[in-house]
Amino acid sequence: MLTQEENRLLTQVGAGTPMGELLREYWTPALRSAVLEADGAPKRVRLLGENFVAFRATDGRVGFFDEGCPHRCTSLALARNEDNALTCIFHGWKIDVSGKVVEVPSEPPERRAEFAAKVRVKHYPVREGGGMVWVYLGRRDPAPKFPEFELCRLPESHVMPRRTILNHNWFAGFEGQLDSAHVGIMHSSWTTWRPRKVYGKSDLSYSQANTAPRFELLMQPYGFREGALRELADGSVYIRVREVVFPYYSFIPVNPENVQFVVCCIPIDDEWQSQWYLYYRPDRPMSDADKAEIMEGAVNDLDDFGGNRGSVDNMWHQDRNAMKEGHFTGITWSVQHEDLVVQESQGVLLDRSREYLGSSDSVIIRVRRMLLNAAREHQAGKPAPWLDDRCDYSRIRPLAYRIPGDVKWHEVDPISPPAYRFEP
Repeated sequence: MLTQEENRLLTQVGAGTPMGELLREYWTPALRSAVLEADGAPKRVRLLGENFVAFRATDGRVGFFDEGCPHRCTSLALARNEDNALTCIFHGWKIDVSGKVVEVPSEPPERRAEFAAKVRVKHYPVREGGGMVWVYLGRRDPAPKFPEFELCRLPESHVMPRRTILNHNWFAGFEGQLDSAHVGIMHSSWTTWRPRKVYGKSDLSYSQANTAPRFELLMQPYGFREGALRELADGSVYIRVREVVFPYYSFIPVNPENVQFVVCCIPIDDEWQSQWYLYYRPDRPMSDADKAEIMEGAVNDLDDFGGNRGSVDNMWHQDRNAMKEGHFTGITWSVQHEDLVVQESQGVLLDRSREYLGSSDSVIIRVRRMLLNAAREHQAGKPAPWLDDRCDYSRIRPLAYRIPGDVKWHEVDPISPPAYRFEP
């Protein structure tokens, strides 16, 4: 249980708040690369309670600015995008992709160059990878090392990012993605009612066989590895090894043969979040069947795939007849929709002072303390943690696997796991 003060510290992300200032020190997924067209319309982006604009310049580079023009704060989402620059439609101020003001036609000709050189435009470092545009909003110069995950090194054909917009605080989403205990309970119907290979039928079957996993953590420079261990009746152990990269990323354990994916819960502001699902195949392109399976039950919109989930006004379209027929939750769209609905049902700002936590919540309790301590220490002037230039982010991969009882889970290589042969 947290105090209300601690709860506010975890969830408030605006400029000047302890958590908001901490989160700005990390590279943040902002939008899909595919939505930016060279010389096309700029896109509005809201992150951490602030408004920005992103655009792809004539030469393919991406610019990322504060949304308001530095002159009179007119939205640069309305600007002309041409000649590797944005030109504000109000007074014609032109800002090139690097953030330099190059034309100010509203000033007298003899002083335009001198005036333009004095104007400061807030622009931010960006990187593209994994079909995404990532931005650094913090104060470090140069920016910290970009976390080049495995998916960021893959060709576009191997990746499929998608997101949905949820009306609740970012931390409720992050906690939901860290909760391994619910898998064999809430998602239990997906092995019988409508099996889904993207999550893995055998994975869910093993989770149901033991719904009270034992947790072990191995701390890492970027966060931690979590082993959720389920001892099975035959003496083997089903392991779900999650990789957590602070402050946003939960690498979801799946069978090595399945599509891999990582979920990141990005604060839009204190009351809204973008929940990103970044899918990828390390060894081959995503097939049409892969993509169709991922999108089963979802809206055909990669920028809000969960837009059909409903709301509290219609109880998120929960199907009570399906429940009578054997579906556990009555949320029949997809596994992911079950997660989205229970998270949103907790309310916009979950009051964690009212919780009653148990042993299955041990990882969540620890994560809360780690983030609270990090925010307080950063506010006191210490560097943001979990930023280690020695990290090889490309080797971070989760694992859902069945192993003999005498094998240590942390010794199993998720990149090339042993060829154990177990039937579900």
